[in-house]
Amino acid sequence: MMTGWTRDQMAQRAALELQDGYYVNLGIGIPTLVANYIPDGVHVTLQSENGMLGMGPFPYVGEADPDLINAGKQTITELPTSSYFSSADSFAMIRGGHIDMAILGAMEVAANGDLANWTIPGKMVKGMGGAMDLVAGVQRVVVVMDHTNKAGEPKLLKRCELPLTGQGVVDLVITDLCVLKCDRETGRFVLVELAPGITAEYVIERTGAPVVTETAGQAA
Repeated sequence: MMTGWTRDQMAQRAALELQDGYYVNLGIGIPTLVANYIPDGVHVTLQSENGMLGMGPFPYVGEADPDLINAGKQTITELPTSSYFSSADSFAMIRGGHIDMAILGAMEVAANGDLANWTIPGKMVKGMGGAMDLVAGVQRVVVVMDHTNKAGEPKLLKRCELPLTGQGVVDLVITDLCVLKCDRETGRFVLVELAPGITAEYVIERTGAPVVTETAGQAA
């Protein structure tokens, strides 16, 4: 049985998309793990929409400060360069286009870059959070998610079936099976990289939209 990347390996692969000098927002779930895998020599500033710029990695056991949390209410660490401000200022950074990249989770992603990650109809939701502002304001959106749901059904689709967070906003998707680009013009996923032991055929079988290779543009 093919297994693909673990959650930590997915986060580590996502961290390779970071570039020196980037200001980055990490979404709830797997994306928060990216803070632990920033490559050596790459200096990025992590922003949290609850009012912090310059987040450090997760604290070691016994060293957590309960007053120091990210937007997902997880305890985090601060850096010598960390700064704090109101949520209003935080969202001004996001809406003003000052954040280079957002790494988010998702329930569904469409091949044209549509994103659904904030609600499932019929389930209680406290609020949409900052995802809609993030996908509208940041310069690049990377999604980290499982390729299929618990029933084995595709979460990568021709069209999202759940309420949208944003239209045509996703640039790259990293799943437990592979890395895919969203081709917004053709409505296809472009296969960039396979997880160890995973074949292109295996990915195609579990994707609800056309998949092509990056090099030839032909069906993988």
